[in-house]
Amino acid sequence: MEFKRVAIDTSKHVFTLHGVDERDHPVLRREVKRTQVEPFFSKLRPTEVVLEACGGSHHWGRMLAAMGHRVRLIPPQYVKPFVKRGKNDRNDAEAISEAAARPSMRSVPVKSAEAQAEAMALSVRELLVKQRTQLINALRGHACEFGVISAKGTANAGKLVERVEADTTLPAAAREMFVVLGREIARLDEALRDIDRKLAVQHKANSLSQLLVEVPGIGPLGALTLALTVDATQFKSGRHFAAWIGLTPKDKSTGGKQRLGGISREGNERLRQLLVLGATSVIKVAKPGSKHATPWLSGLLGRRPRMVAAVALANKMARIVWAMMTSGEAYRPAPVAAG
Repeated sequence: MEFKRVAIDTSKHVFTLHGVDERDHPVLRREVKRTQVEPFFSKLRPTEVVLEACGGSHHWGRMLAAMGHRVRLIPPQYVKPFVKRGKNDRNDAEAISEAAARPSMRSVPVKSAEAQAEAMALSVRELLVKQRTQLINALRGHACEFGVISAKGTANAGKLVERVEADTTLPAAAREMFVVLGREIARLDEALRDIDRKLAVQHKANSLSQLLVEVPGIGPLGALTLALTVDATQFKSGRHFAAWIGLTPKDKSTGGKQRLGGISREGNERLRQLLVLGATSVIKVAKPGSKHATPWLSGLLGRRPRMVAAVALANKMARIVWAMMTSGEAYRPAPVAAG
């Protein structure tokens, strides 16, 4: 049997297939075990295979593409509106197929194993930073219960451990647990330093990352994250790229009246965070006469709160990044406002 399109709803052990013919009529509804996926598709003639862009989808995309199939990965948020009534695996597979049938539906390029491996260090670093933050918060919280207060910040965690370890008025069991927390924080600090050294080497070896780091507010980590995780060619314009990151206003317009709200916060949360933090750092040093005090930014800071200005600047940075990534041109600084 030939199919126009086969959608796959993946899971740990059982995958659900939904195939349609040339008239988009369902002709296949079937569950297969994980080990049966490769044999099943190896017997099919080349066809369009659609999956949600989620964990493991790039692996399956590479495997299916090697068999000659045309693979499309669709972001889960674009599939959700097509789910009918109750959520189950068959309805999910059908929704993936329905979403893929839309001519304007966007898809995510299948990443190579090498590209995934290069970006993995960024994900591991983010995870370790979250774990370290949890441990430091636990350390400060438990210390506060015994009347020991410490300043915020990663740099003060070690000093706090030394204080509670030397405080003989604390119960021995508490001091022992403080040492355990301190040891885990120190272990994560060392692991993060090692990852940062490797990321620094990656940054120096990546020509695109070297190009993007010239944009004010984008450091080596942000530049490398953009270079390794963004395919600028899938966006029609810088505005579309900024919208994908979630830096454009929510549109709630109706009846001919335009109503714009706060930023959508959709898309890549990490990229949005990096750009907003970078914009905030630029605003801190955008004093009259400095190289960061452009007429546009100075005027914006005169009309809007600093946080609103930071988001607007992050949006502009995203557009600049898209233009540089698609054209290959170097960053051209804007004129400085008169002091």
